[in-house]
Order: sequence, then C-alpha cells, then structure tokens
Amino acid sequence: MKYIKIFAIFFLYFLFYEKVHSEIKFDVDHLILQDHHSGKILFENDADASIYPASMTKIMTAIVTFDLLKKGETSLDEMITISEKAWRLSQSGYSSMFIMLNDQVSVEDLLKGIIIVSGNDACVALAEGLSGTEEDFVILMNEKAQEIGLENTNFNNASGINDVNNYSTVRDILKMSRYMIINYPEYYSYFKETTFTWDRTGGDPITQGNRNPLLYKDIGADGIKTGFLTVEQYSLASSVKVKERRITAVASGFKTKNSRSRESIKMLNWGLKKFDTIRITKKNEIFTNLDVWLGKKNKVQVAPNEDFYITIPKRKKKTIKAILEYKGPIEAPIKKGDRIALLNIYLLGELNKQIDLFATEDVKKANIFSRLFNSLNYLVWGDA
Repeated sequence: MKYIKIFAIFFLYFLFYEKVHSEIKFDVDHLILQDHHSGKILFENDADASIYPASMTKIMTAIVTFDLLKKGETSLDEMITISEKAWRLSQSGYSSMFIMLNDQVSVEDLLKGIIIVSGNDACVALAEGLSGTEEDFVILMNEKAQEIGLENTNFNNASGINDVNNYSTVRDILKMSRYMIINYPEYYSYFKETTFTWDRTGGDPITQGNRNPLLYKDIGADGIKTGFLTVEQYSLASSVKVKERRITAVASGFKTKNSRSRESIKMLNWGLKKFDTIRITKKNEIFTNLDVWLGKKNKVQVAPNEDFYITIPKRKKKTIKAILEYKGPIEAPIKKGDRIALLNIYLLGELNKQIDLFATEDVKKANIFSRLFNSLNYLVWGDA
C-alpha cells in the first residue's frame, strides 16, 4: 500500500487582524462580535469585565424553559396561575406584559411576554409556575450556565432587575446566545416577532412592540435582547442573518438608546463587510471517493461528521490548504462509519483543524476469483 495525499486549494482573502481592527472604533464600553458559524471572534473590547446584564438575563430564562419543553416537562399550552409576587411587578413601573392576579396564562404567552416585550412580571410567573419558586428556577439557570461554560456569570433572579448578585460579561452572554440559536431554532423564532398581543382575561387585549430596535431596520436582524439599568446604561445582544452568514454581537454601556441602535448596526455591518466565512465541510455530505482494494466496489464514499467553517478577513488573497490523508487503496471489507481518512486544514501555513472522514457505505470483499485476478494483475502491472 502507498501513502496518498490529495491537495485541494481554496483561494480566499486575508488581511492582518490588527490592521482591520485599527480601522474601526465603537462607542460602547464592553463589546464582543462573533461569526456564528465558525465561532471566530471578530472584535472585542473589555469583553471579560463584570457587568450587570439587566434584561439580557432573560435569554437564560428562555433557555431553561426551552430545555424543559424539549424534555417534555412542560408544554406551550400549560397554564400557569399568576401569583401576587408576579402581579406586583406589573404594577411597579418595570417593563411588563401586565398580567393579572390569579389569572391563568399559558407558557407560550409568558415566553412571548418575556422575549418580545421584556416582561419582568412574566419572568417571575414562569419561574414560579415551572419550578415552584423563582429561587428554585434560578438554581436551574445557574446549573445551565455551568453546563454552557459561562465562566464569570451568576444569576440571582429570572428577570435581571436590580441585584448586585446578578452579574455576567458580554463574552458569557455571547456564549449563551450562540448556544440558544444552535440548540433551539424552533423557539428562537420568537425573538424576531415585532409585536405581541395578549388577550388577557378580564381586560382589553394589550398589544406591545418588541423592544429590540434592530428588528425594525432592513439589516437581517432576528434577535436577541435589549437591556437597561441606570448603573449599566443601555445594552443589547443582537444577531443578523444575511444569506448563509450570521453575525452576533453583545455590547453593554451604550449611553443612549440611539447610540445603542446606531453602534450595534455599525458593528454587525462591519463584521459582514470586513470578513468572509467559508464552509469547508458539511456534516454527512460526501466529500470525495477513495480507492478500494479487493472489494466489490472500486471506490468508497467518505464524509465528515461535522460542519466546519473558517472566517478570514477580506481583501488580500492567500490560500487555505486542505490535505486529505489516507493509506490506500483501502482494503475491503469496509463498514459504514469506519474512520478511513483525515482531512488536515491549514491556514496561512499553520494547521488549523483536523477532521475525521468516515465511510458512508459498506463495501464487501470481492469473491475469491476476483481477488486472485486483481492480485495477479497488481503483481504484473502494479497500480497502473
């Protein structure tokens, strides 16, 4: 058997990140910008400083609820009885969906009240309805934070209202935002709805708009969550999807509502315009065919078991080199799922990623006569 390498060259753009970063400034205290598919951080400033996440806390409240929905431990149509504690938040001047004492509201309506209109009353009602008390629900929030890998976050309530023990960083909020988009696409769609009408019992229907200003701009925004506390000023976790690309930003410390909207748009557009994201492999998609030795088939199809993207700056052409390694031809029998090749991805001459390739089909051994014929043929003619 001989060692075979197959070379594939993808011509892409490259520009030093330091130079790209020097061209732009954003008027906000803490920020982080990420390409969603590759996970590449495109820009950050003071991203690990502790902040009060305000209503961006509600992203985790939604995640815990989505988890319970997936596990079958609740349903969108489960009815929750509104406690006095939850009702009082609708009377106190905080953002609310204006729930009513002792009313019964569905999990779905409470979720929309949290996600679309940022209702603090809805957060308490949902937390109490799903866990018995808000305090017990917060335990689930912190357990989920550890599971996701949030390193500098602690939740002390479900809404994000004033509490010194409710803290995070823009990096951690980015992590949980990306986790939510990846793991709950069927529920993430709530975040792009611009209005919510709640036909409450014993009162006129109430219609409120989504507080995310980017949803009303033609930029591809479909989430995520605003926040405001006097001590922290204005904050926003935002995400845009343009064709196949998605860019997500989290920023805190905007001085005004207008600067929150303006600077967030500036960040997201900058990420889209200054970088390219290239899909190198797609999970379970045939990558190539490899030669087979002494099999009923002469070739076997191989595919990766993961999606892999690379994000690079635009403007200067460089190369990404993909080197496929295997010892071949591969001797039959081959079973579907066998790891039979390795794809090495190099960026600017350095190994960036190794991806296993697996057989997508069974290849049985040829019968004895075919094997003898092929062996004799190889002895006489080699691999010609």
